[in-house]
Amino acid sequence: MPAYCYFILCDNNAFYTGWTKNIKRRFKQHLHGKGAYYTKVHSPVEVVYWESYGDDKIARKREVQLKKLTHNQKINLSRGRLTNMCDRLYFDKYNYFVNSPGRVNLLGEHVDYNGGPVLPVAIDRSVSLWANRRNDQQFSVNALDMDQNVVLTLNSIESRMDIQGNPLPDWALYPAGVIHIAHKQNYQINGFDSLFKSNIPIGSGLSSSAAIEIAFAALLREFGMWKMDNLQLALLSQEAEQRYVGVNCGIMDQFASANGAANSALYLDTATLQWQILPLPKDVAIVIADSKIKRNLATSEYNERRASCEEALSKLKEFSPSINYLSDVSPQEFAKFGKNLAEIPYKRAKHVIEECQRVKLAAQALKSSNIVEFGKLMKATHASLRDLYEVSIPQIDTLVEIANAHRSCFGSRLTGAGFGGCTVSLVLQESADKFMDDIKRDYYLNTGSEIEVYICKASNGVTVQWRNQTSSLTDGKSPID
Repeated sequence: MPAYCYFILCDNNAFYTGWTKNIKRRFKQHLHGKGAYYTKVHSPVEVVYWESYGDDKIARKREVQLKKLTHNQKINLSRGRLTNMCDRLYFDKYNYFVNSPGRVNLLGEHVDYNGGPVLPVAIDRSVSLWANRRNDQQFSVNALDMDQNVVLTLNSIESRMDIQGNPLPDWALYPAGVIHIAHKQNYQINGFDSLFKSNIPIGSGLSSSAAIEIAFAALLREFGMWKMDNLQLALLSQEAEQRYVGVNCGIMDQFASANGAANSALYLDTATLQWQILPLPKDVAIVIADSKIKRNLATSEYNERRASCEEALSKLKEFSPSINYLSDVSPQEFAKFGKNLAEIPYKRAKHVIEECQRVKLAAQALKSSNIVEFGKLMKATHASLRDLYEVSIPQIDTLVEIANAHRSCFGSRLTGAGFGGCTVSLVLQESADKFMDDIKRDYYLNTGSEIEVYICKASNGVTVQWRNQTSSLTDGKSPID
């Protein structure tokens, strides 16, 4: 279940700050003198602001930060004034703000749809979504980066059309898919007017599509007060991408966007959906290098790779019926039975089975702060993606070779589905700036092309903020009334 931090305006014009797992119930407790000593003495007037998070641990930490704000800072936050001037234009009009991060995968590539473990990180590049609730079931979505707007209804979404009968542009399939699947699963659906933008490079392997899905799913959950945790939110979004968008993706991207943890990687067993947070070393920087070579999963060979894995699994089950995923196959079993596979399914399965072992070793390396060993595993992963899964390209290989040759780099590899996009490198923090300058220069000398390089921080997952901007904080009504 999501957890909330909130401000309640009291009759003395001061704010009470707290956290809860059920904001409606908690506000009623405050109203009836059963919430906190402060709201017994100073009667609560209304909830003027809240933020929702994936779990209570994050909410409790955030509550401590919010309590340190001055009275004026709390007023500004509840009115959307603690943002840059560009974003102020949107906060003046919209009451809801959603921040949904992209992700970079440190290890475990192309194993999430094979039941294997993964090690993603939510990053501080994100989708920003602003919205107002409507009283009907019409959905207006303005994509600022595309300079396009679509207006949808439940019926038009069913037909993959806008309300004027025009086919939906590719970007609109992601919010439309989330609405469609939520409706099919009988969740309460509220219409909205919205706009969004993103600083996640599209087609770069940093999961901009999953970030969009999670942003709109979190918004709908907030409107409907769904009893759904962030793992379930990720599963709903994955289903939207599979059944509506048409990409047979695994769960990792949506999971990381929903459940990210600051300064940490996430270890997720995609077969059991058990997961844990693994802190990252403080002296190591995550450096992303964007080749600026775009790829489109729906038109790439992503689905072909998955089909090859399914073919390999089907054949291996003839010899070991108890296996459910390729990740269940041990290296010893594969050495014994893999020879029965055709060449392409053999190569794909070999990558998956060996990659699963690398992720388990990498998790142990993080727990023991052995970043050197972690880097070696990253290098091995790239070689496997290049030679066995065959999703790398010469430009990416060059970029990885340059990075791995740098003395401050522990390990570098392709991240994402492949066929272009980005690399991820773990680099000594104190040398990160020099590393970025050097690989930009050396890549240009080798290829004549320029790349974008930047440091990413491991960040928390999706958050939603609601601000009461309909009044002067004294006479408006919140959506929980």
